[in-house]
This record gives sequence, C-alpha cells and structure tokens, in this order.
Amino acid sequence: MSNFVNELEQTARTMVGAGKGILAIDESSPTIKKRFDTINIESTEENRRAYRDLLITAAGSNAFISGMILYDETLRQSSSDGRPFPKALLDEGIMPGIKVDMGAKELAGHPGEKVTEGLDGLRERLAEYRELGARFAKWRAVITIGEKIPSTACIDANAHALARYAGLCQEAGIVPMIEPEVLMDADNTIEQCYAVTEATLKTVFNALYSQDVALEHTILKVNMVISGKQCPSQASVQEVADMTVRCLLHTVPAALPGIVFLSGGQSPERATAHLNAMNASNSHLPWPLSFSYGRALQEPCLQAWAGQQANVAAAQKALLHREKCNSLACSGQYSEDMEKAV
Repeated sequence: MSNFVNELEQTARTMVGAGKGILAIDESSPTIKKRFDTINIESTEENRRAYRDLLITAAGSNAFISGMILYDETLRQSSSDGRPFPKALLDEGIMPGIKVDMGAKELAGHPGEKVTEGLDGLRERLAEYRELGARFAKWRAVITIGEKIPSTACIDANAHALARYAGLCQEAGIVPMIEPEVLMDADNTIEQCYAVTEATLKTVFNALYSQDVALEHTILKVNMVISGKQCPSQASVQEVADMTVRCLLHTVPAALPGIVFLSGGQSPERATAHLNAMNASNSHLPWPLSFSYGRALQEPCLQAWAGQQANVAAAQKALLHREKCNSLACSGQYSEDMEKAV
C-alpha cells in the first residue's frame, strides 16, 4: 500500500472537497430496470449507456460533484463522443468509482438478515478496475431493523466483510467507501434507528482497526438517523439532523477524511433538507458532511429524460438543480425557496 499513500490521500480529500458530493449511478441491472419501468422504456444496454452518458457529461456538474460511483457495465462503456466513461469523468476532475460487492444474500441461520458477498476474487477485480480508471470503490452492507433483529452476528459478519474489502482496496491503490446501511423501511422509531446505527458503526470501526485499514484513506457512506417509513410518528428535520450528528460524534473517529450520506428512500427535497440542517447547526465537526445520493439526485432527471434524446438538456438541467441544492446544503446555505424557483 505504501506505493499509493499519496494518491489515496489525494483521492479521499478530493471526494469530500468543500461543497461537493458523490453521485451514485451504480444501480445493478435489476435495479435500473425498475427505474426504467417508471418511464416505460426497455432496459437495454444502449438505453442504460445513453442514460448514464447524460448523467456523466452534464456540463457544470464538476462544480458540485467530486465523484461518481459506476456499475461494472458502465465502467466499461463510453460516452457518445467515444471517450471511456472513466476518462470523461477524470477530464472534468471527477473521481470515477466502482461498486464491487456482489449484493446482500441471506445470512445462514438468521432469518430476515443479510450479509454482503463478493470477497472471493476481489483482489483481481480491483486490479482490473484500477486499470480501467477507478479511483475509489463502494461496498454496501444492509442492516435490517425488526423483531429481535439486527443480531450481533449479522452486524459482526457485515463489519468483518467491510473491513476486509477496505484493506484490499487500499492495497490496490483504491479508496474504499464503506457503506453500512441501516434500512429505513420498517416501523421503528428514530430512537431505535439511533441505537442500531450506533452499534453498527462501533462494530465497523473496530473491524477496520483490527484489519489495519488506514482511516485517513477511507470514506464512510452512511444512513441518517431517521424514523422508519412505517413509523406513525415521523421525526422533524431538525431532530434527524441533531440525532444523526450526535450518533456520528459518538462513533466515527476524527481521522476519517469525510462522511457522505445515502438518501435511503427519502424524497429528493427531504434528503437535501436533512443534510442542510446538519451543516447549518454544526460548524466545527471533525469531518465534512456531504452526500452520496442515487435516486435523490437522479429521480427528477430520469422523469425529465423519459428515454428521449430530445429531453437530454431538460434532464441535465433537473440533475444540475439537485446537485446545486445539495452542494449548498453542505454549507447550510440551502433553502426550500430554491425548489420554487425551478
């Protein structure tokens, strides 16, 4: 890893540069099909390439976006002008990233819980991904809240996998983005989400220490502490902001270069409002708080595009609006009035 120390440090700092965040466009084939179903277009390789092309080549994105997470297929594709997507991104000063996990599978002996797979052959895949231009990677673990879950076994298994993945990334000269996601799909209260998120993050960082992962070259992508979607009592924007920041201060070492949030099914506007409230209320945190949104950035863009080449400019305008709003939220300068101006 010593050969890559300076490069890893530079990549990690670039990813969490002031006012910039990560655009996640790493949907798997089944997931992108669901997205395309909402606009009634077929999920062909060319349609996927065309859609990712408009996301990657939107002029002006580099003012708000520091990196994009790609899917294996996308990393190997090229823009309409013939440039491989990783080169198109690097030309704009945007770091190309790659999703490397193989998805969450049922955890043996633990009904309702999952563990993420993909460690087998990862060293070789990372070497190829770096050759193709990837400068950071992402591995997602999912933690489900339910009756008597999550179990310690589930959290431990996922934390161990995240740590081993992170070590392999740094060995290959790739910055690991670790994503332990506590899902927001259940009827749990915000207090339950806090407890599970706190336990998960403590376990994850203990695992990183045990595997000698350099925290200075690691980015955390994490859920906000939030009420479950089905909870009858939904926490306010300020409650989410306050409890999320408190949880992070109790669990995340200051050595980390930065933290980016996933949107986890929140509406685009609510995800932005939560991020803004955190940064507006906390000016002296040990790390920057930014975003790594997928659907919360893409949804308005996807609907505007609707699979039509004639709509590309309108789609990119919708994308840039959401990117700008979240960029401003990184410094607490976003306001809901900005949504009315669109």
